Amino acid sequence: MTTFTIFGNGAMATAIASVVTGGGATVEHIGSNDKDAAVNGDIVVLAVPYPALEQITAQYAEKLAGKVVLDITNPLNFETFDSLVVPSDSSAAAELADALPSSTVLKAFNTNFAATLSSQTVGDNRTSVLIAGDDDAAKQNLASAVQAGGVDAVDVGSLKRARELEAIGFLQLTLAAGEKTQWTTGFTLVR
Repeated sequence: MTTFTIFGNGAMATAIASVVTGGGATVEHIGSNDKDAAVNGDIVVLAVPYPALEQITAQYAEKLAGKVVLDITNPLNFETFDSLVVPSDSSAAAELADALPSSTVLKAFNTNFAATLSSQTVGDNRTSVLIAGDDDAAKQNLASAVQAGGVDAVDVGSLKRARELEAIGFLQLTLAAGEKTQWTTGFTLVR
């Protein structure tokens, strides 16, 4: 059985936890007030805003060594909602992989809203979690946990695809913030 450590206690952290525990995984949470907490999960989910990644990597790099670390962030300029704040040839996930060279970094959940994870649907379709990464076994382990929890999982390729996932997340967030869609909608793959 897969174990998860989730940094964060917000809506996304709670929704991800509900999916994976629904499939039988165990979850522990680390909140922003938890200093120097143990990191016991096989998969570590960073369900925090993009700017928090720097502090987490500085404080927990040693404890994240050898772990699968899952980046769900969207590196969006939240002041203007008009751009991503990473270089155009990079991604938040690539930056995280550089900061954690002893960890296996995956990108997932950044194209989902908490509501679509909790309901397990987008409209009349099952929610799709898109997963990018360079370690096939790690991606399959995450996909199995997600599918056991009732949502679809799709391997979209290498960690280089994180840039495109972040662009989709950016589009989805700006549409919802601009009230062109609701926070209960989103993108999914119909197969």
